[in-house]
Amino acid sequence: MSDDGRQPDDPLSRFLHGETGALVFVREVLTSVLAVALVGLLLFAVSGVWPPMVAVESGSMEPHMERGDLVFITEPDRFTPEFAHGDTGIVTYETGAAEAYTTFGEPGSVIVYHPPGSGGSPIIHRARFHVQEGENWVDRANPDYLPATSCEGVPACPAPYDGFITKGDANAEYDQVSGIAPVVKSEWVHGVARVRVPYLGYVRLVFSEAVLVQIDGGADGVVPAVGGERVSVTGSERTTTTGVVGSASPTLATGSAHGTPTATA
Repeated sequence: MSDDGRQPDDPLSRFLHGETGALVFVREVLTSVLAVALVGLLLFAVSGVWPPMVAVESGSMEPHMERGDLVFITEPDRFTPEFAHGDTGIVTYETGAAEAYTTFGEPGSVIVYHPPGSGGSPIIHRARFHVQEGENWVDRANPDYLPATSCEGVPACPAPYDGFITKGDANAEYDQVSGIAPVVKSEWVHGVARVRVPYLGYVRLVFSEAVLVQIDGGADGVVPAVGGERVSVTGSERTTTTGVVGSASPTLATGSAHGTPTATA
């Protein structure tokens, strides 16, 4: 304020203190963008991945994750217990059951992964157990999720390489049996699910047109109806929208897992 009590008339002062006109609108927009950017940077600092949130597109992880949930994810090696598998940061269902370690209602880690060249959204499913190249893993598996009792009658058996066997909590078979995904290599894992917020992911799904995907009784365009939970990852080149926190992703909430990005579960 000047000595005579009037507001300075320079452009910066008019922008900062104006109460009418277009400058007010521009100032409010810039303030909102800055706030969103700061929230995004904070989430990235905590999670270590971008986007840090995913929106769930389908029901293969029910009842622990449902369509429209927004799921916060982190790098696999953040906040991981000492009994995670090797240096992957991932706790399998098998190990989680032995160590009384549960996430989202059942033992083990729920991971967001995307096999290279598979197209579509990432998948958000539970890591059931880890296999080694050449391993006959049928004896370690739950027979209820297999089409046969011997390795010869089970896809991806013996294991073609080291990786994880995965499954949606609501699905009838392992992903590697139903054709949703091959054995999941650790380098394909984008993140580990930590927190879910119901309903917030629907905004992201609307913008990505994921709400048009029909899951029950048919395919969702990427995997069969028994397949993975889809998520979209905001900010990911694999999605159709640009990701900012508040863009209603996670799908990874600023991000796609079969969770913003969008991800298939």
